[in-house]
Amino acid sequence: MNTVMSDKSDSTMMVPEFGWTTTSPECSAPYIVPVLKNIVKKLGLQGRLLDVGCGNGFNANKYVSWGFDVVGVDVSVEGIAIAKNAYPQVQFESIEICADLLSRIDQNPFDAVSSTEVVEHLYDPHAWAKCCYNALRPGGVLIASTPYHGFLKNLFIAVANGWGRHHEPLRNGGHIKFFNNAQLSQLLMDAGFHEIRFIGVGRAPLLWKSIIVIALKPKE
Repeated sequence: MNTVMSDKSDSTMMVPEFGWTTTSPECSAPYIVPVLKNIVKKLGLQGRLLDVGCGNGFNANKYVSWGFDVVGVDVSVEGIAIAKNAYPQVQFESIEICADLLSRIDQNPFDAVSSTEVVEHLYDPHAWAKCCYNALRPGGVLIASTPYHGFLKNLFIAVANGWGRHHEPLRNGGHIKFFNNAQLSQLLMDAGFHEIRFIGVGRAPLLWKSIIVIALKPKE
């Protein structure tokens, strides 16, 4: 486990390692990464991108191949070590998600922020949302994803007696937050985002594996 500083200077918070050992992508990559590429193309996004919760750097490297100048951040020391070794052309930093992230990594605001399958692992999702918001320039775009938890899918999991496996209670660093569209939308609006829209990915409609959210930081 890693010991990282919390927002309070007089305390520390124990953060379990995710368990990165290779450059292999997460199991969600086959149905999320192609949609990310389509979003980037459709919106005409370019420039500088921050990958929040970049893990082993797989997605960050994808964004580089799509023309972005990328910085990746993650609290996982193991993941960042793998990322730096595999993708030396990308700047990676091991750091906890926080509202003042830009000043801590000495970066200017980004044109886009990506954060895939991250917020469900965090005790403080509001800190994540504010981190993403503060890291963007005015008019910048957030692209994020999280496992989907709407009524029909939740009912299906319950009928199949799958909640024990789904919650993974014995796994360090597993999922601890479970979002539907309305809850994730409220989280982002509370942080200041607007023009929020969703794309369901993986599996059949309303049984989606994940949702991808696109949100804008207002122009000043």
